[in-house]
Amino acid sequence: MKSTIGIVGIGLVGTAMAHNLLNAGVEVYGYDISDERLREFRSNGGIAVSSPRMVAENAERILLSVHDSDTVREALFGSGGVLEATPHPKYIVDTTTGDPEMTVRLSAELQERGIGYLDATISGSSYHIRSRRGVFMVGGESDVFEACRDILELLAETHFHVGGPGSGSKTKLASNLILGLNRAALAEGLVLAENLGLDLASFLEVVRLTPAYSAQMDSKGEKMIKREYTAHSKISQHRKDVDIILRYGRNHGQRLPFSEVHHNLLTEAERVGRGDSDNSAVIEQIRELKDALEPES
Repeated sequence: MKSTIGIVGIGLVGTAMAHNLLNAGVEVYGYDISDERLREFRSNGGIAVSSPRMVAENAERILLSVHDSDTVREALFGSGGVLEATPHPKYIVDTTTGDPEMTVRLSAELQERGIGYLDATISGSSYHIRSRRGVFMVGGESDVFEACRDILELLAETHFHVGGPGSGSKTKLASNLILGLNRAALAEGLVLAENLGLDLASFLEVVRLTPAYSAQMDSKGEKMIKREYTAHSKISQHRKDVDIILRYGRNHGQRLPFSEVHHNLLTEAERVGRGDSDNSAVIEQIRELKDALEPES
């Protein structure tokens, strides 16, 4: 790859993607609202600029990694946004977990401007992305996917074209529902094992070899046991995803009872100040659920 790549949004995921591109020798221009993140990006070899427009002025292909669909629109259409650049970039690869309907509308708007758009959502935390073990689930037109395949190959070993515009966002939401519940189930199982007096490290070693296994045991089990919650992916980010999941369930007349309980746990975790902690910190919300029930004899 010889062309320059731009990144708007250099949080946990954006920083991990920039790391992979820079390690591959790609020139990367980046912007973030946080001066601290820009300083880190610059110290890692990136070229920090002061607006999304300046990213677009230096790169024909741009990665977006921001909080939600509203933030995507602001980065593109707002003051100093990507679309103020002349000429416009050719391709935008949006890794944000957004609202699928807004994603479809955005794709159509950008296509009218001659810009190819992919909703290239990622399964995996920043830790997985940095080691190229994240999985890209990409929605968009086939020709746009092919034009950006080389970027995806630098960012991850595994990437799927899952359908037209919006398909990446839909796939990520359904995937994140399963992922989040696996994580919450692991946390609840560890809390029970703890209350039963089991050694948690030994218990985790055992259940990894049983049909109860999930990949969350590998990525979050040790963090839960050690109560080490440095963020690879944040509670507040996943709570936002569950908001969207529940809304789409309601729009289709479908109750999602486990996700409703999970949403309550995540919302309470944010309320008590754990929003910026790693998702594994959901175990603390379960530890704190103390009922005034008499023990059964």
